[in-house]
Amino acid sequence: MKQQAVNPYLPSWEYIPDGEPHLFGDRVYVYGSHDKFNAPIFCVNDYVCWSAPADDLSDWRNEGVIFRKNQDPKNKLGLRLLFAPDVCQGPDGRYYLYYAFDFMGIMGVAVCDTPAGQYEFLGHVHYKDGTIWGRRKGDQFPFDPGILYDDDGRVWLYSGFYTPTPAIVTGGKKLRNDGGVVVELEQDMVTIKTEPRVIFPKEGPGSFPNHEFFEASSIRKDGDKYIFVYSSRHNHELCYAVSDRPDGGFTFGGTLVDQGDMFLDGNQDESKALNYLGNTHGGMLKLGDQWYIFYHRQTNRHSYSRQACAEKLTQNPDGSFRQAEVTSCGLNDGPLKGQGRYEARIACNLWSKTGVGRYDGSSPRKRLAAHPYFTQTGKDRESDGDQYIANMRDGAVAGFKYFAFDGSETHIAVETRGSGSGSFLVSDGKNALASVPANGSATFKTEPGTKPLYFTYTGDGAVDFIAFTIK
Repeated sequence: MKQQAVNPYLPSWEYIPDGEPHLFGDRVYVYGSHDKFNAPIFCVNDYVCWSAPADDLSDWRNEGVIFRKNQDPKNKLGLRLLFAPDVCQGPDGRYYLYYAFDFMGIMGVAVCDTPAGQYEFLGHVHYKDGTIWGRRKGDQFPFDPGILYDDDGRVWLYSGFYTPTPAIVTGGKKLRNDGGVVVELEQDMVTIKTEPRVIFPKEGPGSFPNHEFFEASSIRKDGDKYIFVYSSRHNHELCYAVSDRPDGGFTFGGTLVDQGDMFLDGNQDESKALNYLGNTHGGMLKLGDQWYIFYHRQTNRHSYSRQACAEKLTQNPDGSFRQAEVTSCGLNDGPLKGQGRYEARIACNLWSKTGVGRYDGSSPRKRLAAHPYFTQTGKDRESDGDQYIANMRDGAVAGFKYFAFDGSETHIAVETRGSGSGSFLVSDGKNALASVPANGSATFKTEPGTKPLYFTYTGDGAVDFIAFTIK
């Protein structure tokens, strides 16, 4: 790698949720929604694409805008928002981008000759008679596309949403929201060949107890197995199901990743989550024998400025996957070095003295006012990020996983700003290592090995945690 990879893996100023990674040629391309910093709603910006060499997932390149909201003829004013997309290479070798306009109940398709070029509008997913999917009474609500061009030349489109959508939003049509659906498309990539069919019911027979389908359909094929990734009704986890065929017969596999490490080691109690919770969405990537899961985290105390993260997955001999732990070193080749300057924004664990909250509206903003959070100064921008952890108050904890230590004496310095007067207790989760004054330094010695670092602020007032240096 040219450099170490961290989470979030894109620059601090970039807000890409819903990331779908795909290997095309010798590069990995990530397609996602595009949030705006401090926006009042999801997905305000146009689609951009980021890519990296398949052999160096630290070296991400901004491919620029690939599709704009107003390119769709039903959105000439650009008032509708582009939600989570997906891309596949079609039978003609071209690349097809699938998207849904916020809660409008219409799914569009754009096409391009290259993975990250300028996509051009192709059409709206429709029935053979020309009726747009989502404009027929009783249609399943088109949302969060996942697309697969299979080895046998058949094209499968997955979709679905848990929450009923008001008819006033969907053009006056009363649409159904029964769970995750699949449709087969014609070779033109836009005409429905088979009727939409629910294969992931959100409740009742056939649903996955305690991990029922909510949204975020994503599909991969590995050998003769189909792997479906989705967000459950908990909203903060990505689960998977496996089948021998693309259009049904899926069995629940487990949780792949959860923002707060819920369900890891049997934790079912959200009050013990290790991070602030909100929606998440992503997909799987396989490079050689290594699998990854891509997802997103929340920032700025709401769900409208989300950032792309990823973790390595461990596959068991029977083909199942272990739940990945949320880390700061995600795509890196192992733990981060036990030396260097690290921005506080790469913390993978964050909580206050009273625990965590949810960024989906269920935690009152007044209560969250006393909590730490990721943010930046100024407005949304395309360079020069300065993200940090704001509002570290007494008892607040920022955790970073993992670092490789060689057993020698380590010097640690902390960079903060603000009027708070206090210090950081640094520990490895088991042992206290040092007490570091805000904007001060200390030394510690620990046994050699891979360890996390936790910074607990103790003192009066609040400080912004900018960075720390270990050497």
